[in-house]
Amino acid sequence: MRKYDILLFDLDGTLTEPREGITKAVQYALKCAGIVENNLNKLEAFIGPPLIEGFMQLYGFTEEEALEARSKYREYYTAKGALENEVYEGMEDLLKNVEKLGKTMLVATSKPLYYANIILEHFGIAKYFKGIFGAEMNEIDHKKSDVIKRAIEFIGDKELTKYLMIGDRKHDVIGAKTLGIDSIAVLYGYGSKEEFEEYKPNYIVSTVSELEKFLLAH
Repeated sequence: MRKYDILLFDLDGTLTEPREGITKAVQYALKCAGIVENNLNKLEAFIGPPLIEGFMQLYGFTEEEALEARSKYREYYTAKGALENEVYEGMEDLLKNVEKLGKTMLVATSKPLYYANIILEHFGIAKYFKGIFGAEMNEIDHKKSDVIKRAIEFIGDKELTKYLMIGDRKHDVIGAKTLGIDSIAVLYGYGSKEEFEEYKPNYIVSTVSELEKFLLAH
């Protein structure tokens, strides 16, 4: 059985349930662009991918329009949305128990690092992570592979079999494969079985409890 000593956690949809803050911030940005969207469920597609990508792919915005929408999104998200969020039930116990095994844990998120730090500190779980890695506010190096690469370089251990990426979307799986490390997809977030059947993570779990059992056994 393969053992993973270095665990990279996604943030949104993996460590925390961010639905309210993200969807309301997108709703606000769309309203500023003259688009009324009352169905917040539809906006869950923005959870995970970089914002610019979301506005361009899901609403057909030009890059210039997407940049303006991102600016409006951040007006709401900075004022309220970042903390319209909660740690998944059982997640802190998971982090405590995994920490006791001596595993190294990091956060690797496409969310701007500025917001990731605010969220992790606010909910009292930043202390479990040796490093927190995210995008810059301008979203340069925003691809998941860019973030994972920085985390690996920070640790400095070139034995890639020790690493495991934990996330809820295809971007986490693709990023891990790009860097040559294994991944585990969680279904309690915002990815689907169909998504993971296509992109093929090494493992799939359905709940926080299943994830904890896996990490303690591996």
